[in-house]
Amino acid sequence: MDDDRAGSSPDEAAARQAAGWTPDDAAMEELDRGVAHWFGARVATDVTALRDTERTTGERAADWLARQAGSWHFIMMFGGFLVVWITLNVMFFKRTLDPYPFILLNLMLSCLAAIQAPVIMMSQNRQEHRDRARGENDYAVNVKAEVLLEHLTAEIEVIKRALGVPEAPAETEQPADAGR
Repeated sequence: MDDDRAGSSPDEAAARQAAGWTPDDAAMEELDRGVAHWFGARVATDVTALRDTERTTGERAADWLARQAGSWHFIMMFGGFLVVWITLNVMFFKRTLDPYPFILLNLMLSCLAAIQAPVIMMSQNRQEHRDRARGENDYAVNVKAEVLLEHLTAEIEVIKRALGVPEAPAETEQPADAGR
């Protein structure tokens, strides 16, 4: 604890007591020291903006590919490509480039899947890291709000005691079937 704070020496304690400083004030001072670091610090941050500035070219490419491959536009364009490929090879070529079991088409689809899958997983891992950072940020914000709420509640209680406001009676729980 800081030596320049109230309560740091017996002489200062005696001076405060002579000035009408109450034990509740001492408790509030201790509470103030406990939460002082929360008051000046901004906890909430834009996690997405922080993460986007740190992305490499490969990560940006993985995110772009995941966005494109996961869109309806891609699905419709790819479906159109498959229809055109099959139609051309079945109906219009005398000597087809890729006859009926469409082995070349299967090879192309397998290669596409082999390339897309790891890239999409890289993008999903990045999204998981962003979600984790967002969750940690939310937790820090919630802890700060809880600490500040407790601090304000304690200050209100000190003010109520100083003003002589009687404490509210504790609420008693009634059984769920008591109203029947």
